[in-house]
Amino acid sequence: MPDVSIQSPDGNFSAYLATPASGEGPGIVVIQEIFGVNANLRAIADKYAEAGYFAIAPDLFWRQEPGVQITDQTEAEWQKAFQLYQGFNEVKGVEDLATTLAFIRHYPGVTGKVGCVGFCLGGKLAYLMATRTDIDASVSYYGVGIDKDVAEVPAITKPLLLHIAALDGFVPPDAQNAIKQAVAGNFLVEVHVYPERDHAFTRIGGKHYHDADALLAHGRSAAFFKKHLG
Repeated sequence: MPDVSIQSPDGNFSAYLATPASGEGPGIVVIQEIFGVNANLRAIADKYAEAGYFAIAPDLFWRQEPGVQITDQTEAEWQKAFQLYQGFNEVKGVEDLATTLAFIRHYPGVTGKVGCVGFCLGGKLAYLMATRTDIDASVSYYGVGIDKDVAEVPAITKPLLLHIAALDGFVPPDAQNAIKQAVAGNFLVEVHVYPERDHAFTRIGGKHYHDADALLAHGRSAAFFKKHLG
């Protein structure tokens, strides 16, 4: 699928858009890791399109370097990814996601609700979409830094699904406990912990990829979106 251009108050940025064969359906904003809108993320968007969604993945690094598409396979790429992460403005990122949400809600063929799904950096941003926007449903995979913003949990008004890797090297046990305690009792938040998994256990080709638990997590996400987006 070709990229589309989205206009924001700060300028235009690109987004990868995958559309369902039927030409109509709900929308999903697919939120990148620290590697940009790369082949893995585009493949995820394509899978959601195959399942009947308009899946859009905006370029959130455009203010630093438009069009980043790197992998997790070399040390140089990891260093660049961390540099981009350090330079990332989280507030502006959420603004860009809110702009993307408005764009896809009004896109021809999008029939109703719009959700979001994010991984790593995107997992944190998916959480913030649940607390700061009117997104209809959010899914977070191993979000890094959610514990720093658990005070926003009361702002959640739509369903949120959290996938947590118990052995996540970027989200230590104290952070995980803070997240779980903050959302405990909130009927809008569903939490699944994967006891033997490390960070990015669903990233195909990654060193922590685990096929069975990736399929389990994706199945839970699919059921969650079917329930809440229709």
